[in-house]
Amino acid sequence: MKQRKFFAAILCAATHLAYAATDTLDEIVVTATRIAQPLKQSLSSTTVITQQDILESQAADVSAILRSVAGVEINQGGGMGKTTNLYLRGTNATHTLILLDGVRISSATSGTTSIQDLMLDQIERIEVVRGNVSSLYGSEAIGGVVQIFTKRGHGTPAVNVSAGMGSQGTQRLSVGFGGIIESTDFNVQASRFKTDGVSALNPALLPGANPDKDGYDNTSLSVNVRHAFNPDHSLTATVFNSEGHNQYDSTVGPTDSNTSKSQASKFSLSSDNRLNDIWQSHLQLAQGVDDTQTFLNGQLDLANGAAFKTSNQQLTWQNTLQLNKHNVLNLGVENLTQQVTSDVAFTTKKRKANSLFAGYTGSYGSHQAQVNLRQDSYSDFGRSNTGLFGYGYAINDAWRATASVSTAFKAPTLNDLFYPFTNFGCFFGSCFTYAGNPNLQPEHSRNRELGLHYTEGTQRFDAAYFDNRISGLIVGNNLPAYAMVNLGEARIDGVELGYAGQFGDTGVKAALTAQNPRNIGTGPVLTRRAKQHGSISLSQQLNAWQIGGEWRYSKSRPDANLATGAPVILPGYNVINLIAGYVINKNLMLSLRADNLTSQNNATAYGYNPLGRMLFVGLSYQ
Repeated sequence: MKQRKFFAAILCAATHLAYAATDTLDEIVVTATRIAQPLKQSLSSTTVITQQDILESQAADVSAILRSVAGVEINQGGGMGKTTNLYLRGTNATHTLILLDGVRISSATSGTTSIQDLMLDQIERIEVVRGNVSSLYGSEAIGGVVQIFTKRGHGTPAVNVSAGMGSQGTQRLSVGFGGIIESTDFNVQASRFKTDGVSALNPALLPGANPDKDGYDNTSLSVNVRHAFNPDHSLTATVFNSEGHNQYDSTVGPTDSNTSKSQASKFSLSSDNRLNDIWQSHLQLAQGVDDTQTFLNGQLDLANGAAFKTSNQQLTWQNTLQLNKHNVLNLGVENLTQQVTSDVAFTTKKRKANSLFAGYTGSYGSHQAQVNLRQDSYSDFGRSNTGLFGYGYAINDAWRATASVSTAFKAPTLNDLFYPFTNFGCFFGSCFTYAGNPNLQPEHSRNRELGLHYTEGTQRFDAAYFDNRISGLIVGNNLPAYAMVNLGEARIDGVELGYAGQFGDTGVKAALTAQNPRNIGTGPVLTRRAKQHGSISLSQQLNAWQIGGEWRYSKSRPDANLATGAPVILPGYNVINLIAGYVINKNLMLSLRADNLTSQNNATAYGYNPLGRMLFVGLSYQ
């Protein structure tokens, strides 16, 4: 009863705020349908993080800015650069597809993307679509899709430079040059980040862990060039490379030195062509790479698998047919080849997926419809068919009601399918083996969603109820000898609220998620996921100053003791961040940021240390 009253109060407050509206430009998004459309017309729950949001946040990496997005939980093992997992609407870390300019840069062995190595200095905007969208993008999109767009050139060519320093020996430097020259826009951006960090593991909770500081450094480069031959034909080339060097703790012994080198990179070449009055063609050839090496005391850790490199080769041809002003048909084919290079003797190191997809979006007066169908044919387990049907009704010019049903799937990783039965590692005295299962089938999901949306001027409010049921979960059937099987079913239902508004010089944003992510067979809440989490942020312009603050909240979460496997509870937390910026002149800005002002214990995994209070000061020139 208290929970229902709390949500009702939030809903009433957001509705009241929504009526104090003024004019604003509406964001254009592409991820929710694979075609450009105004955000206020999206039938999927979608959040956009703009370049202005990135600049004002002063955050360093992608995971830091995603923490405040509705439905997103971030799990990080010991600070910057450490293994980071994203849980979207309570689904597993492998259930969210992360794209970089439309390209997969994920690992085919772990099934996740190294978002800890994606620095915001290279990023122009981020779109987060929540809910099943496999019918648009294929595997992994059970929880949704996070699409990250690198910087493009805008306006007169100009140089940008930013530098800063902060707590724990943190240093940050970024240099870029970009703009438009006649029919060519371009941007080149390079950045360097370094921090001494904290000890990844907490010796008080895990005796024997190395108590030394575990640092991280990152060097990143992005290049984006687009040339328009005429208004109907253009060619775009992009290059991205991020290399991270990380120190971490993983074994007993106060003198052990554990380090890793990780590389996330991609190259893409795309051609956009208007073939006639209604036909727009997009052809993209791309390769995304995830490359990780681990070292023990300076040597490759061959005993536990030291090198895993995935190459994702992707060819996409998408055709958009503008049937009339209000009806669009989208047809496409896609080929994905994943190749693994590793010191582990996988029985199969290559897989192929051929895909067909079709979509329709249309509006009829007050009514909207979206239909998507996709078939993915994998070389190692066969076919998966997915679909989505969405409906929207405009109650008036500002309010819309939406509903959707959809299906999704997640392909087994090559670890799940083909990892040889072998000693997979020893951790705090517990050793275990791991064996792939070539007979595994994909995980499947069915999602239902109801939404209520308000958009008017500078105000936007979204409320959504979701019910996601996932079957055939891939899990290890016992310890200490893991053998992967399709076992179990999860159900995640909940309510999501989001608000963003501007009142003169004052900005307000809020997000709240209440969910119940549980295993239907055994009943408990899924590990490292909270039943409630949210955030509120305020910003105020005061002449040359812009000041702001953020409150992030999470209830307690279940986890397991790394040493014993016994269940434990991670405490909830309330984190307060403060941000300030001062415009020295039209080209120069001073920035200040204080994270976790009260030094809350906001650890997201048992036994791992959080960063604690962090202070950072920076100077940027444009």
